[in-house]
Amino acid sequence: MTTRFRPLVLAAVLLGLAGPAAGQVVEEIVAIVNEDIITLSDFKEYHDSVYQMMRGQLKGEEFDTQYERVKKDMLETMITDLLLLQLAKKKQYNVAEDVKNYVDRLKQENNIETDAQFRQALLQQGIQFEQFLKQIEENILRQLLVSQEVDRSIVVDETEGVNYYKINQAEFVEPEEYKLRAIYLSTESRTADELEARKAEISDRVAAGQDFALLAGELGDSPLKENQGDLGFIKKGQLDKTLEEAVVNLKAGEMTPWVQAKNGWYRLKLEEKKESRLKPYDEVKKDIWEKIFMQKKSKKLAEFLKDIRAKNYIKILMPNPLDLQ
Repeated sequence: MTTRFRPLVLAAVLLGLAGPAAGQVVEEIVAIVNEDIITLSDFKEYHDSVYQMMRGQLKGEEFDTQYERVKKDMLETMITDLLLLQLAKKKQYNVAEDVKNYVDRLKQENNIETDAQFRQALLQQGIQFEQFLKQIEENILRQLLVSQEVDRSIVVDETEGVNYYKINQAEFVEPEEYKLRAIYLSTESRTADELEARKAEISDRVAAGQDFALLAGELGDSPLKENQGDLGFIKKGQLDKTLEEAVVNLKAGEMTPWVQAKNGWYRLKLEEKKESRLKPYDEVKKDIWEKIFMQKKSKKLAEFLKDIRAKNYIKILMPNPLDLQ
């Protein structure tokens, strides 16, 4: 049986598999963090893991920009991860059940039934099962430490939520929505005369009161003819500008004249219109509280990391290890 994990499911885990390992061959040391070291090989493995993950998700200029941003912070990220792990181990957290639950969930998400299949799937990606479990445990230990030392100290109250809502109401305004149906004619499959004749035929039959949806399916072109021109609800700003200008002032049940867009001609019918509205506070309260929480967490986490760096021994011997590659 050949089983492969979905790339994004394991991405976060795989990035951590390049951490310092016990019993490694003496080599060039990049940094010393208390009793642990980060070697040049450790750094190169971590860099290559990050590089490959980003290369698989980003393209062109976006990749170049993001990679340059991440690259300059790689060593600092490794040092921070090591400090968090050291502190978490001192706290003697028991995460055995969390590790088991994580692995069980990962197996379920990837349709893996047995432990043997799971081990085989890991080996296909060059990962030893014990190494994998160790990294899962370390990741959970770091997360638990942050949860205990940072998250638990954060409080969001009703006053903050209401004030945020009042100050940032533009975030919670739903734009108008148009439920549209369209008869679409492509400009590629007909001559100009044939196109004008088809438009005239449709206009005459619409004026005669024939069903708009049936006409879209009978006389319209793909890809809209298959569902009788049903475009569903479209928010203001998401429709082609030319088409939106034609429907913005319509009332439910009204139709546009023929409108030419980039890919053809459209006759549009507005079936329903939802007016713009401000979502009430109770509807968005959860999102607001989560946003405030994350803002506070970002600040407190930065303070926490700064504090533990100040209280621990860190010596960087190679500030720019990539220069040696």
